[in-house]
Amino acid sequence: MTESLPTSVLVAILSGWAVLAVVAVLLWRDRRPGLSGGNAMGDFARAQMDNAARLEAMIEILGKGQSQLAQVVNDRLDSVSHRLGDTLEKTKQSTADNLRKLHERLAVIDSAQKNITDLASQVTSLQGVLSNKQERGAFGQGRMEIIVRDGLPKDCYAFQHTLPNKTRPDCVVFLPDRRPLVIDAKFPLEAVTAYRDAKSDDERRQCAARVRQDTLKHVNDIADKYLLPGETQDMALMFVPSESVYAELHDGFDDVVQKAFRSRVVIVSPSLLMIAIHVIQQIQKDARMREAASRIQVEVGYLVEDVRRMSERVVKLNQHFGQASEDMRQILISSQKVEQHGARIRDVEFEDEPGVAEIPAPTVPKLEPEG
Repeated sequence: MTESLPTSVLVAILSGWAVLAVVAVLLWRDRRPGLSGGNAMGDFARAQMDNAARLEAMIEILGKGQSQLAQVVNDRLDSVSHRLGDTLEKTKQSTADNLRKLHERLAVIDSAQKNITDLASQVTSLQGVLSNKQERGAFGQGRMEIIVRDGLPKDCYAFQHTLPNKTRPDCVVFLPDRRPLVIDAKFPLEAVTAYRDAKSDDERRQCAARVRQDTLKHVNDIADKYLLPGETQDMALMFVPSESVYAELHDGFDDVVQKAFRSRVVIVSPSLLMIAIHVIQQIQKDARMREAASRIQVEVGYLVEDVRRMSERVVKLNQHFGQASEDMRQILISSQKVEQHGARIRDVEFEDEPGVAEIPAPTVPKLEPEG
């Protein structure tokens, strides 16, 4: 209906123009003198027929043009629809991929957030542990025990070992002379933390004095309780289970470290304790090798004696083989004589017996006994 409407309008317009043209021709002819009414009507009829034919031709041409235009428009619409469909499909796929990647990243972010939450709870728990003096001591002793267990055999150390003066250090390591090396875990966290958080110079000096006091108190306690002449080693280890606290002591309190060393107490961090345990392990290994060397020497002496006995027995066996060879040669000679006597008896020949060739004795190599 919508496609035929422009055609009807166009036909009406053309028909109107044709009628106007015919009327104009008639008026023009009426004004010309000498033209009859019959000729005018004939001309009008012919003009009307010509106009109708032309109108039909124009309508046909317009119809063909409209069909071509509709075909072109339909083709263009199909192409645009196809492109639009492809674009929408690609956009849909791209959107789906982006949403999938977004979900994956959100899952990773959720996992990371969960790990951060767990880490925050662990840090909070660790802070609570370190804020309590008893729990902090247990934490330091636990780290020290792990390092000792990982580096030494079970029979080379003991935890909470009782010394002759009835004191019980955190750990002792038995050296080759069986005198224990004392390791005690100390952690002066409060004074060091206050020293780090000091706001003014006066507060910092007060906190520094507290660090010196607390550290030297630990040093003196170790020297008085655990250094027993003739019973323990001449030096003890004071284990600080924090590398940062150890670095703080060495950087800002070198005088405390020197006083501890003069008191025969060495302050060690976890890394230095690992090195000390490794050195102790090598010392114990060398001691075991020296003990094994003496035992090896004794066993080598036993082995040399066994080799000497075996050599003597081989010489005796060689002599027995020589005697057996001689006996076999004599047996062969006797057998040959018996055979010759039997042949003469069979042939009734009793002449003088020819000499029997003796079989040479086999040569048997003699083994000389080793000196």
